[in-house]
Amino acid sequence: MLRVLTLSTLFPDASRPNFGVFVERQTLGLAAHPDIDLRLVAPVGLPPWPLSRHAHYAALSALPERETWKGLATCRPRFTTLPGTAGRFHARALTKRLIPLLTQIRRDFAFDVIDAEFFFPDGPAAVALGQYFGVPVSIKARGADIHHWGTTSATSAQVVTAGQTANGVLAVSQAMRADMIALGIPAERIRVHHTGVDLDRFAPRDRSVGKARYGVTGPLVVSVGALIPRKGHDVVIDAVASLPGTTLLIAGEGPARAALESQIATRGVGDRVRLLGAIPHGDLPGLLAAADLMALASASEGLANAWVEALACGTPIVITGAGGAMEVVTDAAYGRIADRTAQAFAAAIAALLADPPPPAAVRTGAARFTWAANTAALVDHLSQLVSLRR
Repeated sequence: MLRVLTLSTLFPDASRPNFGVFVERQTLGLAAHPDIDLRLVAPVGLPPWPLSRHAHYAALSALPERETWKGLATCRPRFTTLPGTAGRFHARALTKRLIPLLTQIRRDFAFDVIDAEFFFPDGPAAVALGQYFGVPVSIKARGADIHHWGTTSATSAQVVTAGQTANGVLAVSQAMRADMIALGIPAERIRVHHTGVDLDRFAPRDRSVGKARYGVTGPLVVSVGALIPRKGHDVVIDAVASLPGTTLLIAGEGPARAALESQIATRGVGDRVRLLGAIPHGDLPGLLAAADLMALASASEGLANAWVEALACGTPIVITGAGGAMEVVTDAAYGRIADRTAQAFAAAIAALLADPPPPAAVRTGAARFTWAANTAALVDHLSQLVSLRR
């Protein structure tokens, strides 16, 4: 039995049910494996008092420090994040907070390996903890943890050093692996570990019925992602604005909401472009299956779960060439890769609406991404790290 301590600051909680749902699903799959015994530590970063008492942090502050989350024994320790420091001290604060907690956990659960599920601040902290407790460490790179934290002056050295020091490193795509190598993380340490998709939940459905639930009768484009500039919702809005009769539904929430609302009003497309806000992950299959296509104009990605979930629903995608796009759109039936401009996205969307591929053909693009394969690869990876250490 392999005893795994999973560490992830990117993990859902009662106040953020959609936060890191892909990490949750991977962890649940790993914990269900018959040869794995797992404990989860999902730290919560909060600013020091009195800022931590601000209403913005109330829901996070109220989270239980220990609970059973979907069957997982879960600890949610608080660690201090200092505003205005660009994350420079996050990993140090996290390490300091976790040493006594993991010492306590280790009395009853002598974990064999630390499985860090986000590169910052989890990665540098995990390396320090692995050295302290004498166990191997794996760190997984997912996207912004490399593209932002790995290139920002305040934290880039910490990210690279963690990648160079960890016993093993995972990347969500070949493209992510290449980006990590370019930063100076040794190629031989990096293993590609693709995400998974629940092919039973994400599956084709009657589109007309799905559209009716949202009051849509004509062509429907869906976009899924946080309302932040990096996701490029503004590009997709402008693209759809140039396609009369086409509706766009955007699922997600974030700080760019006001700017997007203003853009929708300025373009005069409020009757066919709607911001749905954050919707439960359980409602995503119905939304994606209702769409004629899913469009996301990301500036950077690792390998977006939304891409694969759309394909599983038989819904083709229009995306930029960011991250692992070329590893997903390997057939014309799966969609188009377009330049990050409204004109290019409009052309790609129009082409797919004019000649839609059969949903069954689109769905084959998701068959390579299963949670069973994800779990098997992760068990193999972690087991190898422990065997090599022994």
